[in-house]
Amino acid sequence: MAKTPWVDQDECISCGLCTENVPGVFRMADNGKAECYNPGGASEDVIQSEAIDMCPVECIHWKE
Repeated sequence: MAKTPWVDQDECISCGLCTENVPGVFRMADNGKAECYNPGGASEDVIQSEAIDMCPVECIHWKE
């Protein structure tokens, strides 16, 4: 089974970096925090390098 990205909204600071870098996977939810709405919208490599590794508060994680 593939890994699925997950945003810990309690840690998210709403910087928007993940939504700008990987808009096919992340968006801002109604509460102003990032969310993963389409886990298959980019490759695992892109999600890792452009969202998880770039997140300033490290609130994006993999669920397996």
